[in-house]
Amino acid sequence: MQAQDIMTTPVVTIAASASVAEAADLMLTRNIRCLPVVGDDGSLAGIITEGDFLRRGELGTRRARPRWLEFLVGPGKLADEYVRSSGRRVAEVMTASVVSAAPGASLAEVVELMATHDIKNVPILDADKIVGIVSRSDLMRILLRTLPKSGSATVDDEIIRRNILAELRGQSWSVGGDLIGVTVDKGDVELSGAIFDERQRQAAVVAAENVAGVKKVTDKLFCAGPFSVVLVS
Repeated sequence: MQAQDIMTTPVVTIAASASVAEAADLMLTRNIRCLPVVGDDGSLAGIITEGDFLRRGELGTRRARPRWLEFLVGPGKLADEYVRSSGRRVAEVMTASVVSAAPGASLAEVVELMATHDIKNVPILDADKIVGIVSRSDLMRILLRTLPKSGSATVDDEIIRRNILAELRGQSWSVGGDLIGVTVDKGDVELSGAIFDERQRQAAVVAAENVAGVKKVTDKLFCAGPFSVVLVS
């Protein structure tokens, strides 16, 4: 799945010359958490988010530092912070360096950008023009659609068992999954066998729960400890 498959479009944007009040009003009216900022030619010039309204002189939340620390920070950074906390135009408070992605970017790439840069929204650009935006909410909607639904169709027990074993064997933390036994009776799963770390227990249960047709998972695994040797015939 690609960014263009889940992005929100059309995108609500704002001009760099607009006022901070206009930006705040638009975000509240449209119930959105960020606004891509566009220049006169329609290209992306920056982005303004809820976080840009946190440190404001009007709220009494402007960053305060001891005098000695202000000396170390330097006048340039202090001046920049003053502009961002007191500016009246969007161009003065927006983030100009925007992390963006192409329409064909994978969801994994978009999520990596969010995690690496600690951001909640990724504008999607095509030829420097914004064509959409992917937010955490968009990802949650996709997650909700893909999660197993309760009351799903009955699946044959042997198919369930094979699918659980395949999932376990595909995970590096399960050490091949060869020491974990799986039995299934009318959708009820029982896990048995050995693990070497207690954290593997919950991971094995989650792996089983995620297989279609599973109704309940019973954990009968035992922890052999990291230095134990288990012989398998």
